[in-house]
Amino acid sequence: MRFVKWIRPVVLFPLLLVWLAIAGFGGSSIGQLSEVQENDSTTFLPVNAESTLAAEERAAFTQSDSLPALYVFDSVTTPEQFAEIQEFVADVAQADLGDGRTIGDALVGPATAVPSADGEAVLAVFPISADVAFERADGETLASVIGETMRELWQERNSATEGYLTGAIGLVVDQTAAFGAIDTLLLAVALVFVFVIHIIVYRSPILPFLVLGASMFAFALAALAVYYAADADLITLNGQSQGIMSILVIGATTDYALLLVARYREELRRHASTYEAMQYAWKQSVGPILASGITVILGVLMLLLSNLKSNQGLGPVAAFGIAAAIVAALTLLPALLLIAGQKSRAIFWPRRPRFDADGLEEVDKLEAVEERAGVWGKISKSVAAKPRRTWLLAFAGLAVLAAFMPTFRADGVGQDDFLLGDIESVAGLDVLREHFDAGATDPVQIVADENTWQEVVTGLQSVEGVSAAYAVTPAVQQGAPGGVIPEPPVVIDGRVAIDVITVADAQSQEAKETVALIREAVQAVDSTALVGGTAAVGLDINVTTDRDLTIIIPMVLLVIFVVLIILLRSIVTPLIIVLANVLSFAATIGLSAIFFNYVFNFPGSDSSVPLFSFVFLVALGVDYSIFLMSRAREESLRWGNREGVRRALAVTGGVITSAGIVLAATFAALGFLPILFLVQIAFIVSVGVLIDTLVVRTLLVPGLVDDIGRRSWWPGHKQIAE
Repeated sequence: MRFVKWIRPVVLFPLLLVWLAIAGFGGSSIGQLSEVQENDSTTFLPVNAESTLAAEERAAFTQSDSLPALYVFDSVTTPEQFAEIQEFVADVAQADLGDGRTIGDALVGPATAVPSADGEAVLAVFPISADVAFERADGETLASVIGETMRELWQERNSATEGYLTGAIGLVVDQTAAFGAIDTLLLAVALVFVFVIHIIVYRSPILPFLVLGASMFAFALAALAVYYAADADLITLNGQSQGIMSILVIGATTDYALLLVARYREELRRHASTYEAMQYAWKQSVGPILASGITVILGVLMLLLSNLKSNQGLGPVAAFGIAAAIVAALTLLPALLLIAGQKSRAIFWPRRPRFDADGLEEVDKLEAVEERAGVWGKISKSVAAKPRRTWLLAFAGLAVLAAFMPTFRADGVGQDDFLLGDIESVAGLDVLREHFDAGATDPVQIVADENTWQEVVTGLQSVEGVSAAYAVTPAVQQGAPGGVIPEPPVVIDGRVAIDVITVADAQSQEAKETVALIREAVQAVDSTALVGGTAAVGLDINVTTDRDLTIIIPMVLLVIFVVLIILLRSIVTPLIIVLANVLSFAATIGLSAIFFNYVFNFPGSDSSVPLFSFVFLVALGVDYSIFLMSRAREESLRWGNREGVRRALAVTGGVITSAGIVLAATFAALGFLPILFLVQIAFIVSVGVLIDTLVVRTLLVPGLVDDIGRRSWWPGHKQIAE
């Protein structure tokens, strides 16, 4: 026995050394994740998307693809102002990129300054080579370097004329700056939220540091795995995926830690040895934690069924994060909790759990359990007293909110709505729309048969939202305005390229709607024609996401149902949990629609918001039902269904509610980033987790299982005590 007592603490130190090594390597990987990000939306689409096929054919008609940098100047009314802008354009072309090249070397055509028709604005167009724009230097794309350099040059002039960098390059710069906060602001806000809540939950100055330490070590492990996987092109990482991963790791590790710590504290009252208490707590917690983690992992991996590479990439990235959380919660955290050996009860100071050998029977009495549970003991009594009324009221409340689900608008938003707040590129788009045909700088691109192209151009004249359409001629290839010089079009392999100028700029939602009308008109004339361009890419992303919803959502539900059957050895209870979580999701979307439409006045939602919200909310929300019902089954085997559910609700109420609040607060940290997509995900998941925690897990599921009785555990119901 002396040998056993001696070997136990010694085994902990190699484990801690391994985690220190992981933190060392993983810590550097966190800062390198931005180097392996892929944020170009054109690479997200499947190879058979119409815009992708159109881009392949259009490549033969241009020497090099361009990514336009647009500098728009407002209130330009004097020759002196125009001359200053022309000097600026010349200075930009001579600006050094830091690698021996100038911005002029990155241009695929001449930079020009064009006055608006109303004589009140000027647009400077810099056609940057797309190949050069997406080169990387010192961890950022040259598109960002070029944009930042242009803004610095104009600011150095201290001009009274207002200038805005916008277009594709401007949006890249502002989006890069927004996502740059993921490594700093997002992590800091999330950790502060979690720390404050932990202080309130544990009422100990020591435990929060141990749990947060485990979370950060888990994040380092996840970052290490994701970095090398992305660097080897095994997965696609973008800024959104990285932000969601960091939140998932911190939130999941904290959830699993809360479950383990609560059970450990409970067992310290039953065991004199801290090692024996941890052994039993770990044994009873490993099942629910693994089931919960595996459910989330399998759920997010269903994103691999998506046709969008960005969604496909998020699946493995999120799975790496959850796996790291599981490993940290089941290895590192127990080691930290036992680091003081038999004196580890001091970790709970000032409320140390004490072992009382003479009072073990009293500890297990239902009255004692509910008394220790405080408010959750009172709730468990209330639910057990009137289970049917409880679940019916919960169901009715959720159903009312779910009725608003059809009002949720998720048909996509423009790039100008992607960023929130005072954003220069967005302000520039507003000026551009006011004074110019915004679509002229980034036209819709069509490839049609040489025998029908004239009919296609004629048909486009009547399409709402189209201001001009013309074939690509040799003069246009050299930079001349379209339709000005009368000459035959360029014909390659029997195909003709057509440019379509839209009233709306290519980054807007209106341009996507115009593309849909263009495709209808073109297909009516030439069934072989292909419509592409920036706006078409956005439309195809929306269409692909709609398809993904019909495939991925049923698969996620099926995976969760199967895992629950294996864990609970029942069919009825898993069915109750899955249906309850679907209702919870519908209620959450309904409530979100009310806030998005009437409180926040959002312009709409990206088409991927419902998909991501469903995957994360249902996969994460089912965790709390897993924690509750796995404990309910354990207690029901000994005490019977009614008392088992009552005990489970009492003993898990505090820890699950704490876990839900922590996860909701962690996801709420995403709302501090000025990115519409992440703000909406933050709201939906945070609110949904609270609904799952306080309504579904507290009232609906336990009330239903209590009301149904032993039959809720069918076909293993005979194992449940009478």
